[in-house]
Amino acid sequence: MSYKSILVQVDHTKACPARIDAAIDLALRHEAHLTGLCLIVEPTGVGFVRGYLPPEILEAAIKEAEAAAREVLARFSAAAERNQVPCDTRIDRGFDVALAEIFGLHARYADLAVAGQEDPDEPLPGQQPGPLVLSCGRPVLLIPYIGAGKTLGQRVVVAWDASRAAARAVRDALPILQQASSVRVVSVNPRPADFGHGDVPGADIALYLARHGVKVDVQHIETRDLDVGNALLSHVAGEAADLLVMGGYGHSRLREIMLGGATRTILHDMTVPVLMAH
Repeated sequence: MSYKSILVQVDHTKACPARIDAAIDLALRHEAHLTGLCLIVEPTGVGFVRGYLPPEILEAAIKEAEAAAREVLARFSAAAERNQVPCDTRIDRGFDVALAEIFGLHARYADLAVAGQEDPDEPLPGQQPGPLVLSCGRPVLLIPYIGAGKTLGQRVVVAWDASRAAARAVRDALPILQQASSVRVVSVNPRPADFGHGDVPGADIALYLARHGVKVDVQHIETRDLDVGNALLSHVAGEAADLLVMGGYGHSRLREIMLGGATRTILHDMTVPVLMAH
């Protein structure tokens, strides 16, 4: 099993080159085709305002945005071609409230989508990672805005809580896990009686991975001082892991927003790439 089609979010931010490098590295490892997608925000999203603007102003704004998109996509294509990775480019546009769904539509025709953590200094309207994860129906590899390390997917931590989303993430990450030198399944405050965990939390998913040729060990983290998200981040840092695999939004997104949750914590504070599936 491998990724044969990878979609990468391309934009004007300073974090984009590192994201492209990560996507190229994965494409080389899996002999995949790489697609660069640049999304444009429709100018003047308020409908009644658009109605009062001369068409030529709207047209000029769209042409300017498309020119900027072609420029960043040209840099993407040049990087892919230097590494002899087959690629194509796409430009799509919509109002900011629809961009996550537009991204998701393109991602459904790929095995993996590569996107970026939100940079508070350079936010992308309508392209926050949470909505992208929810919209894709595909795994999303999120690259921190500070960039990835020298390796990606060699020392992997898998966050396991026996949920549907976690199971989906593990299955979607198999091409990376099978090539990793170290894979650790981590459960935070697990209880054998919990639904789905079995008698020994993590043992069943470790056996599943072993049957796919993945060398894996299991560790339980017991903590009262940290929430699940911060416990995972602390463990990832302590183990010098270069990838975290986890399910996204095990609770409803509204609950995550109102009460917090592991997904929200990871998306905000991640410092290593995270492969997330919903």
